[in-house]
Amino acid sequence: MTTASARPPLRFDRREWAGAFGDIGTDLPLLVGMILASNLKSAWVLMGFGALQILTGLLYRLPMPVQPLKAMAALVIAQKLPASVLWGGGLAIGLLMILLVATGALEYIGKHVPRTVIRGIQFGLGLQLSLLALREYIPSLGGWGYGIALLGFGLWLFWGVRSRLPAGLLLVGLGLLGAWAFRLPWDWPVRFFGLPSWEAPRITWTDIGTGFLLLALPQLPLSLANSLLATRQLVEDYFPDRRLSLSRLGWTYGLMNLFSPWIGGVPVCHGSGGMAGHVALGARTGGSVVIYGSVLLLGGLFWGAGFDRVVAAFPLPVLGVLLLIEGWALMRLVADRAEKPGEFALALLVGLCSAALPYGYLVGLLLGTLLHHLAGERLELLRGGA
Repeated sequence: MTTASARPPLRFDRREWAGAFGDIGTDLPLLVGMILASNLKSAWVLMGFGALQILTGLLYRLPMPVQPLKAMAALVIAQKLPASVLWGGGLAIGLLMILLVATGALEYIGKHVPRTVIRGIQFGLGLQLSLLALREYIPSLGGWGYGIALLGFGLWLFWGVRSRLPAGLLLVGLGLLGAWAFRLPWDWPVRFFGLPSWEAPRITWTDIGTGFLLLALPQLPLSLANSLLATRQLVEDYFPDRRLSLSRLGWTYGLMNLFSPWIGGVPVCHGSGGMAGHVALGARTGGSVVIYGSVLLLGGLFWGAGFDRVVAAFPLPVLGVLLLIEGWALMRLVADRAEKPGEFALALLVGLCSAALPYGYLVGLLLGTLLHHLAGERLELLRGGA
């Protein structure tokens, strides 16, 4: 676990600005979907989400952004659940996570899930993000979409990777300019400007119970696999001198979800995909997360009323490029299992289960851990017989 004296300084240089928007392709569609499905107030969703980004960047000093809870968001969007149930689900998952930390159950799970299975989970998430980009985001504008995507990759490869200039920021800027030029009113910064009004959320015990059954339970396997186990592993991969315990991640996960509903925000988590996206575009400290959170916070404070219209006008192929970069950064991590064919095959199996099956992350987590331990026991028996 990191300590206050050992925390590295935050940076706000061009690399941090470049990585600051590495997770925007995942965040924006989920935030807008929940705002529209549950009739949430855009301004408070953005301000709450941005504030949690800033706090996470300051606390961990790592490019580890906050993300919406994906399974929960998908269920809310598909079923158009009311805001009170969404907030109740957030409180339920927060309480559940704190219970897992306080009883030691979270650390117990972490000790028994092998790295090979975590690599498979990361591969599965990267595969899901990449397929989403290729199937929905990039083709959304027909031939123009593929052209925009190629241009975006060119900017990233030749501008960002080679010269280390903020290609991610450039992509987002071009997307905003495209939206402004073709789909938004020319005076949208003035038209959408305004401070938000406040209305306290109303959450009952019935909302918490309903949210627990409909949202928290389906979300839990993905949170254990991706938000906690895979995120801790990614910290070890990218920052081997930094040590984070599962318990610490679990505490911040739980506390964020006990806070967010009371300001009208959405349930959130840590996520290995977000960190991979920030790092892939250049970030190396929590400065990128503070930058990202500050932009969202200020956007919600002054332009929250027009947030859904701006995002609806944003060219999806640009978000698709960012998703592919994030997905590839996750999928390539499985390469460290390649020297052991059995573990490599198991990681790929876990990844395919995670990406393709209902409750795939739970299936992959349980099946992969079981097969790994069975294989280990069999190897020990063979050694004993020899």
